[in-house]
Amino acid sequence: MTTRRALLAGAGTLAVPAPSWAQPAWPADKPVEVIVPFPAGGGVDVMTRLVMPLIAVQIPGFRPVVVNRTGAAGQIGLEATFNSPADGYVLGATTIPAHNAIPLERQVRYRAMDFTFLCNIVEDANCFYVRAESPFRTVADVVAAARARPGQVTYGTTGIGSDDHLFMLAFESAANVPPMVQVPFAGAAPLIPQLLGGNMDLAVLNVNDALQLKREGKLRILAQGAARRQPEANDVPTFREAGFDIVGGASRGIVGPPGMPAPIVARLEAAFRAALNDEGFRREAERQFMPLRPLVGAEYRAFAQGVDDSLKRLWQVRPWRG
Repeated sequence: MTTRRALLAGAGTLAVPAPSWAQPAWPADKPVEVIVPFPAGGGVDVMTRLVMPLIAVQIPGFRPVVVNRTGAAGQIGLEATFNSPADGYVLGATTIPAHNAIPLERQVRYRAMDFTFLCNIVEDANCFYVRAESPFRTVADVVAAARARPGQVTYGTTGIGSDDHLFMLAFESAANVPPMVQVPFAGAAPLIPQLLGGNMDLAVLNVNDALQLKREGKLRILAQGAARRQPEANDVPTFREAGFDIVGGASRGIVGPPGMPAPIVARLEAAFRAALNDEGFRREAERQFMPLRPLVGAEYRAFAQGVDDSLKRLWQVRPWRG
């Protein structure tokens, strides 16, 4: 009787389901969707497609599939990332400050600081690009024209609330000039041909958006918004060197939905650290005109919070709704 009771007790123990806190292995046999909220071929897309295979090397079974979900200056893709299950099978690329600026100007289905911040990868300074034959030779020429022809100087950007647009707002304030006329585009790719065609006076872009055209002598950079001259354009003065105390650029990285499990986050953070220290990746990033600024985990989130705070202050004095 004792033996039979023991066997029955053992059978009952085996029938008890696994504890509710048990998590399945990650990654399981399914792909990880990586959402890029901008068109293929742009800076965010190139960065994502370059780094994600290296994450797959670091995490056995990790199979990234990059998907472009474009629209509303990045809003559509950011909303898709934010509202996905926080199980590690959806990640998203983003670019700051646009990430934080969009919710200030309109209703969105995400909260900028509630994402899981995994790793910033690239930081590319803003700059003023002009055609080779432009009469603007310096930033001082732009200031003089803006004062002499109020409301007539035109500039292209990659969208209302983009890092380019926000940088111009900061410049107008620092230079104490009347607002110039923005011509927004859905990315750098459609903007650059219009600049080359003479359809605007200048463009506010990132240094590496049109660097090859600069090297070919078709475009010039008047000044760059880096704290120090970027190596890719070390012949171009910073705005501070030109007498305007402004710094700005696009910081591009990878985030996840809110509330991702800590063990998955830890594995991803370790993988990004290893990938960004890979010499092959660094060489390819340089070849692709991708200036690196690695910020992982808490450091990335703290950076994003600082940008968020400064944008809210700017919104109070220079709201940029289109």
